[in-house]
Parts: sequence; structure tokens; C-alpha cells
Amino acid sequence: MTRRALAVAAMVLLVSQEAANAQSAKRPRARDIGVTVGILPTGELNAITDVAGVLVGHQTIVRGDNIRTGVTAILPHGGNLFREKVPAAVFVGNGFGKLMGSTQVEELGEIETPILLTSTLSVPRAADFLLTYMLALPGNEDVRSINPIVAETNDGHVLNDGRARSVSQEDVFAALKNAKAGPVDEGCVGAGTGTIAFDFKGGIGTASRKLPKSLGGHTIGVLVQTNFGGVLTINGAPIGRELGRYYLKRELETRSADGSIIIVIATDAPVDARNLKRMAARAMMGLGRTGAAGSNGSGDYAIAFSTRVVGKEGAPKFLTNDEMSPLFLAVIEATEEAIYNSLFKAQTTTGCGHTVEALPLEPTLQILRRMSLLKAKP
Repeated sequence: MTRRALAVAAMVLLVSQEAANAQSAKRPRARDIGVTVGILPTGELNAITDVAGVLVGHQTIVRGDNIRTGVTAILPHGGNLFREKVPAAVFVGNGFGKLMGSTQVEELGEIETPILLTSTLSVPRAADFLLTYMLALPGNEDVRSINPIVAETNDGHVLNDGRARSVSQEDVFAALKNAKAGPVDEGCVGAGTGTIAFDFKGGIGTASRKLPKSLGGHTIGVLVQTNFGGVLTINGAPIGRELGRYYLKRELETRSADGSIIIVIATDAPVDARNLKRMAARAMMGLGRTGAAGSNGSGDYAIAFSTRVVGKEGAPKFLTNDEMSPLFLAVIEATEEAIYNSLFKAQTTTGCGHTVEALPLEPTLQILRRMSLLKAKP
């Protein structure tokens, strides 16, 4: 491809990405329209970045009519993670998926790289590019082994040509270098560009909870990449059934419930790897509240970490088992709401000759109003 052609392609990608971001910005988050999940208060942004130090970056890849994919990066802190590892754990709800690096996390109870989310067949490449990024960091000149953490959902069934393995080193580096604190873009961005959930357009979603001081004052944030099936339920309302879009309808005439979800959980609470795994397990309860089917082909994973740096001088003692219950509830509520946000913020998307509709807002609101499940704005 000529330099001019590359420049034109890059401009088309930029325009498409900006248009998608603008369309997502017009759609509300769940809480914006009165969908209040649970009893615990949210953090200031109701996002994983409410956990101090956590950064999130996206690189959205849209090319032609058949590439709808991307990369999302979650950084527990902005330093050199290999030199300042954080406690972490992985919980596997259903193991039909690819979570590179999980066995070392299971063994050592810590992570030493940013967490990348991407498309299934791009996991090996993304991991290789992440290694390149980590090895080049100042202070890592003598490093001979790094455990990259890369997770996926399969966007290659409908909207994206997954076989093209379109994620490049530039895309991975962009997601990492774009990572920032503050509001998190949701919907059809980054690793959520080509995903589908509950037969509607899925994507990236996030939410958080802030415990009262009497329970420790800790913050718990969740980010999800949704790409799975089931019968969508919002605050107990059978939205999927009412809208006529759900798994097994007309003997599987609709799209399969197979798919995946990656749930990333962050907290500033001083929690060790064992109790982080218990927190990660509770994410599956939040997933279940949304009506997920947990089918054979759904890879359902939760990755939890604490921003308390391992071995850092002056770090507080780990929480005891008896102190964990409020954090468990926070994970459940934030996971549920993050999934809703991924749906509410996503927009109708066309790719590979298919169109996947976004969750229709007004019909959904009508059902929630009828069941008295919308909270009036103050």
C-alpha cells in the first residue's frame, strides 16, 4: 500500500472512530435514566477509574466493512508494574476462552503488566506487543521473563473478521499510551467495538461503588467487555423476554448465546490474592443478575487486583475475612451496572454484511416504567 493510501486509510479510521464516539456520547448510561442498581453509593465517576491510580485506554479499529475490533488497556497504576507488582487473582466462571498469563497469577497471586482486552485470535499478537512495551520500560533492561495478561471475547462471529487478526503493535501501544484517569469511554470502543450481548450490541461498560467510612471507605471499580447471551434482565425486569430477543427463542433462530465476558475488578482496599479471588467469584453473581445464560461456549472470567503495591513501605495490613462482605456486595452491584452501561452506551453497528441493533431505549424504558423500576431524578 502506498504512503498516500495509508494516510487515507488512517484518516477514514479516525473519522469513523470519532463518529462512533459521538454517537455513543448521545446515548445515556443506565443511571442517567433512573436505573439504580443495588444499595451502595457509586464513586464520583461511577467507573473503574474511581479507584485512585487506575488508568484505562482504548484503541478502536474500524476499517472497511469487515474490521470492527480493538484493544482496551487497564493499568493498576502508571508506574513500572514489573517493578511494582500488585496483588491479583483470576476466577473462571466457564473456561471456554483464552486468558493468557492466568496460571502465573494463580500461582503467585500478583500481576506484573497492564491488563489487555482484545479479540480472540489477536491474543498472541497483543501479548507479544505487550512484552515489547514492558521490556522497553526504563528499569527493565535486565528482565528475562515477563508474564503478560491478555484476555478476550470473540468478536469474529458476526461484525468483525477475526481471522484477519487486525491488532497491530501500534494499536496496543496506543491503548497503553492513551490510558488515563477520569471518565471512561463506553460502548463500541476498544475491545468492545465488535461485541454482541443478549442479541444486542455489546461493548465496554464500567461502574463503581464507594463503601461508607464505617465499612472502611474503600472504592471498588469494575470494567467489562460484554459478548455473551441469555435473557436480558434489568433490575429484575425481563427486558429480553418483553422485547422478544433472547436465547432459545424460536429454537435458536436468534443468534447463539455462546460468547464471553471479561470482568476486571479494581480496589484500593488492602486485599490479598486469596480474598481477591473471592471478590472475583462474586462477579459471577452480578453477571447472573443480568440474565446471562452461562452457556457451554461462553468464556466467563473475572480478574481482580488491589492497587496496594506489594511490599510498599507503610502499606496497611490486609483485610481479614470478616471484613470482606461489603466488598463482595460492591463487586456484585458494580458488575451488574457495568454490564447495563455497556448495552446502554453501545450503538447500532454494521460489519461483515450484518447489522446488530443497539438496545432500544424507549421500549426498554417503557417496560421499566410499567414495573416501577425507574428512580426519578432528584
